[in-house]
Amino acid sequence: MKRIAVYCGASAGNDKVYQEAAIKLADWLVDHNLELVYGGGGVGLMGLLAKEVLSAGGQVHGVMPQELFDRGAAFDGLTDLNVVADMSIRKQTMLKLSDGCIALPGGPGTLEEIIEAFSWARLGDNPNPCVFYNVAGYYHPLKKMFDEMTDKNFLTAVDRQKLLFSDSLDEILNFMSSYIPPKIRTY
Repeated sequence: MKRIAVYCGASAGNDKVYQEAAIKLADWLVDHNLELVYGGGGVGLMGLLAKEVLSAGGQVHGVMPQELFDRGAAFDGLTDLNVVADMSIRKQTMLKLSDGCIALPGGPGTLEEIIEAFSWARLGDNPNPCVFYNVAGYYHPLKKMFDEMTDKNFLTAVDRQKLLFSDSLDEILNFMSSYIPPKIRTY
């Protein structure tokens, strides 16, 4: 693994635990010589994460759609910023640039991006592991929903094991390092 895509909010949330987790994740990335691939923004958890990685001597690769760049959302001073046509291309580009995906707490955009990455893994279009960094139990309701999908046979138990919810960066690293993509379903 060389680069990790991190999905997170353009908001910092209303509890310092989320900001502290973003800083902890940033330092963990740098400590493990992992470069950050993220949405390119300078506000919220996105900005905090990027600033911390850069200040710790790490590399930060931003991928931002043109419309957000035009609105001034880009964080200045990144290792590089790739401005793309739209959000669909942004998501594809982030997956191509990365070797794994982690979702910090965030809103609908964060959720949509990591869920799409996992869905694409099941289709064979994303070989990267997908992880929810479950800070302070933030993703417990979603974990329960994935377990319900499995119980109701909308998600296989084997594929459910390909998605990790954890608040431990050590467990996340072990999961990502030993990850084998889902077997592609045939019909």
